[in-house]
Amino acid sequence: MPELMSAVVDPAAFATDQPTLTAADGLTLRPWTVADAPTVYAAFQDPAIRQWHVRTAESIEQVRQWIRQWRSAWSSANGQWAVTSNGEVAGRIGLRQSDLTEGVTELAYWTLPARRGHHIAPRAANMLTRWAFHDVGFDRIELTHSVHNLPSCRVAAKCGFPFEGTLRGAGRHSDGRHDMHLHARLRTD
Repeated sequence: MPELMSAVVDPAAFATDQPTLTAADGLTLRPWTVADAPTVYAAFQDPAIRQWHVRTAESIEQVRQWIRQWRSAWSSANGQWAVTSNGEVAGRIGLRQSDLTEGVTELAYWTLPARRGHHIAPRAANMLTRWAFHDVGFDRIELTHSVHNLPSCRVAAKCGFPFEGTLRGAGRHSDGRHDMHLHARLRTD
């Protein structure tokens, strides 16, 4: 059956190489490389990152496989970027659960322990949000986090993602299901 409306986001936007996004303040979002695997492995040894993720890194080789998967996910509009500050990896940010037909995607991120408190996540989120709205054409970007993850709630607020509600039992964590806060921005905001 034919659709009444065309896709909001043109899939051709993800048919080319994943871009590197740069800001004047030294922050860069670049595609991950397998050479980054030791840094990602070390990040997933951090108790705070492990608390909010459903996976753990058991080896550097496993992380290399993740990076290969992150890179291949680009073609389905689920890109993951290494967040670097003055050339050093400071965290990760990405789009996930992208629906090009509806023009909706979700933002996800983490910051390395040594870089927390330096506004890395909000700066990266603002940079990726601008790109996703203005260069790609998404209409809505969502951000969800456990109701217990107060730092992520602060990042959402700093980036202008208004709180929209609580999704009951929507997030799986190692200690069970968590209620999740839903924040979102619209291109028209």
